[in-house]
Amino acid sequence: MTPTSTEEPTEASSSGVTTYLSLVGGETVPGEEWVYVVDSDALLDNAFATLSLKRKLERGKVSAKNLPPTIVGRVARADRATTERALQAAAAATGPWSRVPAEVRIDRFGELLRRRLVERSEQLTEVLVREGHPLALARWQVSGALEVFGPESLGFYRSQMLQEFRHGDRRISVRRRPDGVVCLNPPQNAPLSSALLGVTAIMAGNSLVVRAPRSAPLGAMYVLQEVVAPVLAELGAPPGTLNAVCGDPAPMLNAWLDSPLVDDIMYFGSSENGIRFQERCIAAGKKPILELAGNDVVLVWKDADLEAAADAITESFYGSGQLCMIPNQVVVHPDVRDRLLALLAERAARIRPGRASEEGVLLTPVLRNEKFFSCLQDALDRGAELVCGGHAVQEDGTRDTAGIFLEPTVVLIRGGLEKAREVQAVREETFFPLLPVIAAEPAPDDVQLDRFVDFVNSNAYGLRNSAWAGDPEVVDAIVGRITQGGLLKVNDSHIGFLPYLPTHGGTGLTGGAFGEANYPILRTSHVQGVSVATGVRPTEAVFGAWQAMRAAAGD
Repeated sequence: MTPTSTEEPTEASSSGVTTYLSLVGGETVPGEEWVYVVDSDALLDNAFATLSLKRKLERGKVSAKNLPPTIVGRVARADRATTERALQAAAAATGPWSRVPAEVRIDRFGELLRRRLVERSEQLTEVLVREGHPLALARWQVSGALEVFGPESLGFYRSQMLQEFRHGDRRISVRRRPDGVVCLNPPQNAPLSSALLGVTAIMAGNSLVVRAPRSAPLGAMYVLQEVVAPVLAELGAPPGTLNAVCGDPAPMLNAWLDSPLVDDIMYFGSSENGIRFQERCIAAGKKPILELAGNDVVLVWKDADLEAAADAITESFYGSGQLCMIPNQVVVHPDVRDRLLALLAERAARIRPGRASEEGVLLTPVLRNEKFFSCLQDALDRGAELVCGGHAVQEDGTRDTAGIFLEPTVVLIRGGLEKAREVQAVREETFFPLLPVIAAEPAPDDVQLDRFVDFVNSNAYGLRNSAWAGDPEVVDAIVGRITQGGLLKVNDSHIGFLPYLPTHGGTGLTGGAFGEANYPILRTSHVQGVSVATGVRPTEAVFGAWQAMRAAAGD
């Protein structure tokens, strides 16, 4: 496996455009068609013209010679034959790679990969910015990847993959074995970091096939081919251990479902599509590993540190709310409601739009904003109060109905917790900068706490939740009784990464029927019990326990 990027594409007149071919079985495979990547700043200058050029290039309606600087990269589009070849290469690699010792697959691989990520951190950040991620959020994604492969997390993975015991003359182990060929379909809003998350499946002994999304393939291809593949090559991994292709989602997913070589499919997408895809996976005999929508709740108790809580809740507006891991709604104790709203409005005013490469920019363009205004109007029609925001704006923050940015928007939902989910912005994931704050009706504290916990547990989604409280007994009740979600954080950043803890995964509409915290190394493996005996007589093993029990009872 070797880096496959080139600044000298086969069309010499297109030189200067970063190009990636498919990576299949350790070799680069060209395609007859290309997916073109546009510079994120060009979208702000003229979104219509930039996207129009991209479409024309991909359809072959304009020449690819003398590409303008608005085109920053291109990726070969894999056909059905290349897709099948990638699956065959992965299947051939699973046996040899699964036999590699865990200290190489987990410890050495993770250590080398983290080192390479640190070395390439600036380049990774630059690629993310070119694809439209604000600089601050690009750095956040890179920091998250470093935690995934940090020493604490690697130690946790090892502890979960094998546990050994002695029982008389038996050496017993409970271990996790790889499922085989894992296919990953990352989301278009975070393909690079999602691809790296999927790479942990390789640590379990699986081989991996990744589909780089057509809308943003550059980051995934860069990290897989320039960072991960060289590390695997250094370790002597079979060439099909990692494969990376780019193509249309429907044909590729269909090919994965139809192939007898595929064992697991990691699917990122909307809840509606993901639940349907889960049914298709089960019918095809594949393990579905779903990473779907989030609709996270933040609880704010009456003794919370409101300044810190407001800082964490404001993460709701990062990336214009187009991140699945952000706070989506707040439930606040009535005693501190007004103070919290004031703090949120103050912080929301500081979050500004701009170009991805600018320091401090956190808002990204929302090219189709009609759903935002429809959802906002639904809340207002149901009695919500607009606290701040509610308008489209230009790059400089000027309000303009034609603006492609949206103001961070807070609405106060009245009527208590029981009726809150009648509001669309509370009931469903919104994926834009609209934050509903639910005013809990007054009640004794014990009743109030019950209502808060019940509200979180009744959420149809379950990615992550967080809470702010000072009373240790309240904290213990929250930690002990909230069961919905793959992650729960108390008095902390909602989206910040930590060692040991998962970055993704959850229950309900977030993870499907088999949802849980998403450690891919665990979810793409299965438990196997093993006993190795010395000098044990089979008859004694079958009947000895019963006889010993009766003897102990005095019979």
